[in-house]
Amino acid sequence: MTENKRKKSFSVPSAYTILFLLIVTMAILSWIVPAGAYNVDQAGEIISDSYHTVANNPQGIWDIFMAPIIGMVGNETTEGAISISLFILVIGGFLGVVNKTNALNDGIEVLVHKYSKQKKMLIPILTILFALGGSTFGMAEETMAFYPLLIPIMKALGLDAIVAVAIPLVGVQMGNIAATVNPFATGVASQTLNISMGEGLISRLILLAINLSVAIWYIYHYASKIEKDPQKSLVYSTKEASEPSETEQAPGGKIPQLSSGQKRVLWIFALTFVLMVVGLVPWQTINTEWTFFDSFAEWLKNVPLLGSIIGQDIVAFGNWYFNEITMLFLAMAIAIKFAYRIPEQKFVGYFMEGVKDFVSVAIVVALARGIQVVMDAGMITDTVLHWGELVLQGSNKVVFTVATYIFYLPMTFLIPSTSGLAAATMGIIGPMGEFAGVASDIVVSIYQAAAGLVNMLTPTSAVVIGALQIANVNISTWWKWAWKLALLLLLISCSYFVILTLI
Repeated sequence: MTENKRKKSFSVPSAYTILFLLIVTMAILSWIVPAGAYNVDQAGEIISDSYHTVANNPQGIWDIFMAPIIGMVGNETTEGAISISLFILVIGGFLGVVNKTNALNDGIEVLVHKYSKQKKMLIPILTILFALGGSTFGMAEETMAFYPLLIPIMKALGLDAIVAVAIPLVGVQMGNIAATVNPFATGVASQTLNISMGEGLISRLILLAINLSVAIWYIYHYASKIEKDPQKSLVYSTKEASEPSETEQAPGGKIPQLSSGQKRVLWIFALTFVLMVVGLVPWQTINTEWTFFDSFAEWLKNVPLLGSIIGQDIVAFGNWYFNEITMLFLAMAIAIKFAYRIPEQKFVGYFMEGVKDFVSVAIVVALARGIQVVMDAGMITDTVLHWGELVLQGSNKVVFTVATYIFYLPMTFLIPSTSGLAAATMGIIGPMGEFAGVASDIVVSIYQAAAGLVNMLTPTSAVVIGALQIANVNISTWWKWAWKLALLLLLISCSYFVILTLI
């Protein structure tokens, strides 16, 4: 009698498990690491060289399980994640309503069919659109809807599945590498460091333009090469990946017609992110004379009746933070309800479905903030910062910049959730940057660039694996295609940040 023994294959733990284990680890360290604290000035900023030891406060089992709770609501020592978690839930509701109108999917499909005869024109147009999605609202999982559409179209146009995968996957990650107002990356990281998402926006826009141009050129160059010689396709020998299957439709089928309601939804969708950017940019820090938004807000408040109807507590553009942008997405979701004429009960259902899809992200943020809660309560946060200060003594900005970028490469592999990674690490890395003379907004940009690069390649990303499975492309083939681009982006990002810190 023989027995079939199944070998247990190793699987990477979920972000939840990794973050909870980090909370446990920090609690254990609170029994070992000496407690300490820095003096702070009136603005709450840490005073360098003011570290001193204090009485130990080791964290127990009660504290471990309370950490995620306090991580959400906050206490006297650690700010809670409730504002960013609520924003994530509301933006989930907003996207849930938008997706039910099918405006985004149909809009991109119309664009694909429109430029099908100029096939390679689709590469820059669609890559830019996906990059804008990644840079603004953290588009990632949403791209899964487009692979079944793009793969047969690209194959029928004489290209291959790699091009079809690269356009959404690389495009979105170019946006994430230089995220401008991405709530799940820029938002969480900025809130952890108590800075506005608008800080560093201009430098991130420049990096976005550089990296996006390089990525478009890389995809376009590969597409041109296989157009001339199909045998140069990396999936040429794989019939399923290089030829359209019987079930795949070539372009030329029924083209969706955007309804007037869908067009209104797209306009509202675009306006929402424009208003978000304008509201978050600290205009007076760019130019002290740019007070037009503040002046307009004051004028509006003083207009008889109109000022009272709009509200005396209106906040001028340039001074917005999470409360204001959360309000914006809620208001715009309601605007879409009326623009698309969605019945009230269906609207609430669509909104709550979207909220449900983002609950996991909101919980991850709170769980990750729990790490900071345990470290702060155990009085070891400042000790770790002090050790970092000692290590960084004598090192220049360049060393810290490159070291931080390298640090986030393996960390992203372990914690693919950008929001979880930011909440778990920014509370330590940000202050270390201050010791090294690197501004907080640059630290945020470094984290985003490293995370975006890894999430374009990592097998721990459901988006990467899912896209490749749909396309029947092996991940080793994807790495073979993408490694040169990844190396190029790494060099560009590191060089850019070094120059930024030296300016």
